[in-house]
Amino acid sequence: MIDLPQPTGAELWPPEEAGPQARLHKPWRTLVAVLEVVLAVGAGWAAYALWHGGLAVVVTRTDDGAVLESHRYFGGMLAAAIGLGTVAAILLVDAVRQLLLAVRARHRAPKA
Repeated sequence: MIDLPQPTGAELWPPEEAGPQARLHKPWRTLVAVLEVVLAVGAGWAAYALWHGGLAVVVTRTDDGAVLESHRYFGGMLAAAIGLGTVAAILLVDAVRQLLLAVRARHRAPKA
């Protein structure tokens, strides 16, 4: 059995330079969260409208007096409603994340 050294790839990357650390606490993230909530409400409203536009009830009365009711579904509109609902959910999750980063993430004092 031949035991050769295996490359780790560490020598392929230059050493990291010490630079300024990124700040997580940025108050403008609150505005981003509010904008995302507004967009999510708009997407939810559009999803609701598309969902009800994608359903049609067809009522037919026969000669003997029977009433036949059938439901017709339009797949494109229902798919768009599902897609917009998904976008609204993702926007709400990201709005919560932005709000938490705006409020809670603060720099800790360096330990002496």
